[in-house]
Amino acid sequence: MAAERRPPITVPPTSAPTDPSKAAAFIFVHGLGDEAEGVESIARQFQSAGKLPHMTWVLPNALANHDLATNAWYMPTRLSPYPPSRPELEDDEDEQGMRDTVAYLTTLIDDLVAQGIPAQRIVLGGFSQGHAMALLTGLVGKYAGELGGLVGLSGYLPLLDRITALRDEAGLPEHMDDRVEVFLARGTVDRLVPKCYHRLCYEKLLDMGTTQEGLTLKAYEGMGHVMGGAELRDLCVWLERVLPALD
Repeated sequence: MAAERRPPITVPPTSAPTDPSKAAAFIFVHGLGDEAEGVESIARQFQSAGKLPHMTWVLPNALANHDLATNAWYMPTRLSPYPPSRPELEDDEDEQGMRDTVAYLTTLIDDLVAQGIPAQRIVLGGFSQGHAMALLTGLVGKYAGELGGLVGLSGYLPLLDRITALRDEAGLPEHMDDRVEVFLARGTVDRLVPKCYHRLCYEKLLDMGTTQEGLTLKAYEGMGHVMGGAELRDLCVWLERVLPALD
């Protein structure tokens, strides 16, 4: 029997614009082993501080993975800081699981667009596995190049060698020609996602056409594989710039 997905948590704006075209939304994707409730407090903190009152938060839930005995967006592979001595023995990335997640996240964007929120007023982001899926969806999914921004916290860009083919399969040009803003951040002592994967992520984005002006890179001294206060404050400032109130 296929696992059933719990619906996303939606945190409505505290001051909703009367015109849906002036609304905004942030789809925030949790990491491996977490759930929507685990990141809901971030939305509540922003709202209690009076930040982004016009913005809807959409917090999706990953499916339960019986092999991992936890929630997962896809089957993870080990991220080593060193090149493998025997690449042929490395586990393949779970492309089908990632494709399924891209398709699901796309339906959440579809729902927001159907409500009248323009795609360019929607930001897609996440933490760890959520980072991976947000960026992959923003590069190869239906709304590639159309969103207001992408956010990646403490993660990496998966399927690096497949992105060009996946874009071609989706009818997208090899290189991006857009102005989608990107916010990437990590802790300097993150032991789960080595620094080299952060570098590969932003180098790939730049190689594909993301502009230097549109790419915000942050590193937080002494922070591990977590979301820190300084990081969230910087993210808030970035979101206020990318999704400003229009009313």
